[in-house]
Amino acid sequence: MTAAPLVAAALTVGYGTDSVVEGISLTLQPGESLALVGTNGSGKSTLLKTILGLIPPLAGSLDVLGSKPGTRPKRIAYLGQAHTARFVVPIRAIEVVRMGRFAALGLLGRTSDRDRQLVHEAMTHMEVTHLADEPLRSLSGGQQQRIYLAQVMARVADLLVLDEPTGGLDVAGRERYRELVELALARGAAVVTATHDIGEAAGCDQVLLLNRRIIAHGEPQDVLNTAMLLETFGITLQGIQHDDHHDFVIGEMPHGHDHGHGHRH
Repeated sequence: MTAAPLVAAALTVGYGTDSVVEGISLTLQPGESLALVGTNGSGKSTLLKTILGLIPPLAGSLDVLGSKPGTRPKRIAYLGQAHTARFVVPIRAIEVVRMGRFAALGLLGRTSDRDRQLVHEAMTHMEVTHLADEPLRSLSGGQQQRIYLAQVMARVADLLVLDEPTGGLDVAGRERYRELVELALARGAAVVTATHDIGEAAGCDQVLLLNRRIIAHGEPQDVLNTAMLLETFGITLQGIQHDDHHDFVIGEMPHGHDHGHGHRH
């Protein structure tokens, strides 16, 4: 019996004595996806760091792949938020993707035909084979994100932990990303994604809405509604009186979205 990739019970996450989110209880099975939705500072990244074993749980329990967080790094693929030109030393795009195989190889392990095949398949899937020999830092932010996603795919991990994975991607890149996730789920991997993208969250099996506390947790059709999202993102609606109707204007949106209007007569 394979252990559930993620089991949290009455979990509190935070830093030192400063709790950020309390009372998280959830189970993620193989082949299931979980979206963490909220603004910056809502607790998404804090929970991801706890899952990775980078910071300890403050209370409750958390099992990752049947063990204590941080003890199964070979079975986890992590993608942090995009940082352009992360490497000081010039490094080619293909070398970044090859890093996805390092955990399986060990420090002195030799690259096998299987490793080379996985790297090639991942780069082909993300449509970046033509960039293989380009220095990473010479690429655009969207191209770099495709390279990092190819690295995640090449790792063939049992748990994918992704922090804003679609940042900088164009429409085609987002489609390749969605296919990458579907392929991972189909082979029995579990996927945890922190995102601002409601459309991406709607395609997951579970959604956890966070705003330094749990707003809601459940299936997307049950939690992705207007009232819950207003509470999650802290959006204010301002009423503007016209002759025959009100305009409701969104007063504050993350990432500077365009103002939206809803008419009520």
